[in-house]
Amino acid sequence: MRNPFGSVAVWLLVPFLLWTFLWKGLGLWYSAQNEEKYWFVAILILNTLGILEIAYLFFFAKKKLKLDSLLKNFSITKRQ
Repeated sequence: MRNPFGSVAVWLLVPFLLWTFLWKGLGLWYSAQNEEKYWFVAILILNTLGILEIAYLFFFAKKKLKLDSLLKNFSITKRQ
């Protein structure tokens, strides 16, 4: 069976999957650590390409994620 989208769809899908898994993992981890069960379930079930996860981490979490700590965890330095 032939793919109507060709190989372009695969190359578009991979970055979206990596983006989603990164934010979903962080969102699930932080919501579990903060014992926020409703957020954990919402992040687990809903697929929003990282939008819900980012909103939770930076705006709604009990212990909000700060950009500096995120960059430090991934060993990314800010340019000055």
